[in-house]
Amino acid sequence: MDRPARSTTLVLATALAALTAAALPVHAAAEQGRSRAALPAVTPVAETPALHDDEAGGDADADDPAIWRNAADPARSLVIATAKQGGLRVYDLHAREVQSVPAPAAPGPDHAPGRFNNVDLVHGLRLTTGRADLAVTSDRGSDRLRFHRIDGNRPGAPLTDVTDPAAPPVFSSSQEEIDEQRTAYGLATWTDKSTGRSYALVSRRERSTLALLELTPAAGGKVGYRKIRTLDLPTDFRLPNGTSWSPCGEPGELPQVEGMVVDPANGTLYAGQEDVGVWRVRADLTGTPKLIDKVREYGVPGTYDEETEECVAGADPGFGGTRVTADVEGLTLLTEQDGDGYLLASSQGDNTFVAYDREVSDANEYEGGFRVAAASATLDGSEECDGAAALAAPLGPDFPDGLLVVQDGHDAPGDGERPSTNFKFVDLGDVKDALEG
Repeated sequence: MDRPARSTTLVLATALAALTAAALPVHAAAEQGRSRAALPAVTPVAETPALHDDEAGGDADADDPAIWRNAADPARSLVIATAKQGGLRVYDLHAREVQSVPAPAAPGPDHAPGRFNNVDLVHGLRLTTGRADLAVTSDRGSDRLRFHRIDGNRPGAPLTDVTDPAAPPVFSSSQEEIDEQRTAYGLATWTDKSTGRSYALVSRRERSTLALLELTPAAGGKVGYRKIRTLDLPTDFRLPNGTSWSPCGEPGELPQVEGMVVDPANGTLYAGQEDVGVWRVRADLTGTPKLIDKVREYGVPGTYDEETEECVAGADPGFGGTRVTADVEGLTLLTEQDGDGYLLASSQGDNTFVAYDREVSDANEYEGGFRVAAASATLDGSEECDGAAALAAPLGPDFPDGLLVVQDGHDAPGDGERPSTNFKFVDLGDVKDALEG
């Protein structure tokens, strides 16, 4: 999520929490508090260097990670992560930076620079120069996708930009429209097992639109894409009491999607509409989306205050969910070889993670949750997590059960008044124990 716009949701969530606590009987409010505190905690084993979203820090802001497994030497696997206007960062499994890739410069003095929002991976894409693993990134600043070939044999510079320079904007029709920044935002990749074709699912900032883009080879080993279709998720909802509800936001903004992931086993897309909940839909964007869980704030009326630029919540009618506090972010899959596993989602508003059954046949039922808590005074946990990535595969002696990487929206102890974010590395075995214990 955009950090400057975060206040709207947080004020609404804070007001809702106060209203809910006031409306509940004392014992019920206490029980709700205990249920969140009772979630098991896992602790990180490493963290990346802090990024600073200011001029001195290169306007770098940690957002979304992906984990690339080096099949030849799993201990030399990599974490590739977005730093928004700071571009991409590549880390080793000790959370040390091995490469920094800048975002593209603005095309002109009055235009927006590149701003990398989300990243995902494609394995073995056929290019004109042979097959390659790719990091695919949504560049919000230019409304395009960017592609970087991954080469584990180049330890100091594993990423090489292979974006087709002719790649078109995803949603915009002109540079003027791009500058309005209703552009490519969330992203997930998908390879259709039946055809072998690879795609990116891309959401649009401040809109509920999802786009399906087929990835295409271009001359010289470059990569482009073509739009197949789009799908608009609902922006207003009929409540059980017969009224209509839309999430509160700034005038002109619609409830957007950022966190997305595709289950490769069955081609199912899960999309987190930040102020609404988690949707399930076919990855080819056909069929009817199903809302599998709602945020707690679902159905709560809100009024936007122009003076404070914040939403003020009304009374809670009680139609929301019980597990996720807006925003819902950072969707990822914890897969298991037998087909079981979990869909994980960041419940950003209360700094927890929610786990759903991966199986559609089990209606993606709730399976539990956990917190990423501080390991020490110098290694903190995760707050207001934007992005997450899990890989359930051996990654050398440090992560024999796999790895979970989560964004930390408030890195501590930090650096005075400077905004500090980074990524935490968590042993996936600890996460499994927390969910199954």
